[in-house]
This record gives sequence, structure tokens and C-alpha cells, in this order.
Amino acid sequence: MMRNILTGLAALALTACSTLAPLTLPVAHSNNAIAIAAGADGLTLYSFNGLRAGKTHTDVSRQAFACPVDTACRQLADVPVPEGRLASSAVTLNNTIYLFGGYSVAADGTEVSTPDVLAFDPMRETYTRQPDMPVPVDDAVIFTYQERYIYLVSGWHDDGNVAHVQVYDTQTQIWGRATDYPGAPVFGHSGGAVNGNIVIADGVAVIGRENGRRQFGAVDQVWLGTISLKDPLSISWVSAPAHSGSPVYRAASAGRPSANQVIFAGGGDNPYNIDGVGYNGVPAKPSSTVFAYDFDQNAWLDLGRLPTPSMDHRGLLIHGNSAYIIGGLDADLSVRNAITEFELEAE
Repeated sequence: MMRNILTGLAALALTACSTLAPLTLPVAHSNNAIAIAAGADGLTLYSFNGLRAGKTHTDVSRQAFACPVDTACRQLADVPVPEGRLASSAVTLNNTIYLFGGYSVAADGTEVSTPDVLAFDPMRETYTRQPDMPVPVDDAVIFTYQERYIYLVSGWHDDGNVAHVQVYDTQTQIWGRATDYPGAPVFGHSGGAVNGNIVIADGVAVIGRENGRRQFGAVDQVWLGTISLKDPLSISWVSAPAHSGSPVYRAASAGRPSANQVIFAGGGDNPYNIDGVGYNGVPAKPSSTVFAYDFDQNAWLDLGRLPTPSMDHRGLLIHGNSAYIIGGLDADLSVRNAITEFELEAE
């Protein structure tokens, strides 16, 4: 397996996605919800919903794929929802994958946030409907706590961002609402949590109106949260310094408990619509930067660079020292079928 060592305060080694051959999605997708779990073929990467190569409303997908890390990817039955979804969120808890919401796109461009929640059993490859989100959101940050709760932070709801922090109790199947996100409500932000410590960075806010149309802009903000040990709905929030460089939109991100860090990779430099062209008419450019917020040091760390810049991600998958990015958009705004694996510094 070939490795290229990256420079930075911590080192990364970029690898092929498998010792046999690089994994690729059977169909290129971006803005797809992703998760990792133990499936019938062993450790497996999963992709749900998203956007295919044409990047129009007819390319909004409900396709699903399973990619065992040691064999080829294969297509699963479509996600059992009426139409394709973008900006869904997924997370694995106790080897069940939970898939939340997203938004549909009509022929006239109308976008509707969807409330659906599904639990996917990776061993049986079956879905079970869960209670709907109280406030349907898409483009939210998702993470788990205490092997029981799933949090959705901020995000877009139909015609505006919300500050809600919605919490799903997987044991009781009851929704709750935690302390609101204190920053500007956003979509396309990134972040995660480890051991009840949260970091949320950047995102896109509504910054005004021009000729009756909403104007969107990137927000350079970072907030740290601490979930109460006694009450999972109580979060203490404090503002924190921004990471280096410009705000990133739809970066891949996830918590890495073994290092007490949240890892961020890639992302776009300009808020954009589904085709990758910015709301300001300027095509977005993807980043190759990988960085982390380290809760032990209370500081941002530069971890190096990806071999290929990419953006339009809905998550980052971490298993041991390996991290995976699935699909996305590349520098010429093409939808990717690549699965990029990079190795994090051993802890």
C-alpha cells in the first residue's frame, strides 16, 4: 500500500481505499448521506440519497450503496421514500444506521425539507420507519451521545435556517429539543462531538434580501458546546476562535473519540446551489485542507492535505486510524464516484 506523508502539526498518510483496488461508487453521487457499520460482508461503507452527475432535479437520488472495505461496492434497494433527497444526514449507533430527512427538489426548483427518519439494519439490509423529525431539517450537523442519543444541530427548514438542536432518543423513540444553537442559524455547516464535547464551524446564513430574493453568505463562526451529564437536552455553548483559512461549506467532518478531536476535510469556498455554482454566480472551488479541533489542547490543528480537493459532503467516516470520504464534487464541479481513504496519525 503506497503512502504519501503530509506535512502539518499532525501527520496524515494518504492511501488507496483498499489493499486490493480503490473503491468507487457504482454511480457517482454528491451531497449523499454516509455511514459505516458492520454488514454481512464485514466492515462496510454506506451511501444514501444524494445527487447524480446531471445535477438537475431529475438527478436527485434515493439510491443506496454498500461498499465493503475489502471488496467491490454494490447497489442496494432504493431508500424507501417517495422521491430522491439531498442533504440527508446519517449516523451509526449500536450498528444501526439512522437516516434523517434531506430535501426534495421539484421541476420548478421548489425545495421541501422532509421529516422522514429510517433505521437501516446493515446485516439484514432492511429499513424500519422511526418517528418523524418534529421540525424537518436538511444540511444539519449530526452526532451521537452516550450510545443512545442522536443530535441534529441547526440546518435548513423549507424557507429558512433554524437554531434548533433536535435530539432523538433511540431507546424511547422520543424526540426532544436541546438548548438552541447560539450562533447564526446556518446550513451546510460542519462539526461533530466526542465525549459530549461539541464543535460546530462555519455554514451559510441568510444575510439579507435583494429584489425580494434571499441572499446567502458564508459565516465565519465557531461554537463549542458541552452536553450536561445529567440532562442530555442541556448544552452549554461558548464562542471559540475560527480555524485558519476561509470558512468552508459542506466539509466532511466527524468526531474521533480516540484522539478527542473532531476532524474536518475539504469543503467549498463559496456557498452554492446544487450545480456547484455559487449563489453569487461564481463557481465554488473545493478545498484539500484537513484540520481538527483538539479538545485536549483547546486548539485547531492543521493535519495536511487531501490528494484531490473535494466538497459537497455530508459526513466523514472514521474507523480506527482510517478516514473515508465518499463521492462529492471536484474542482471542475463534476460529481465524483471516488472513495478517498486517508490514514490519521495513530493515537
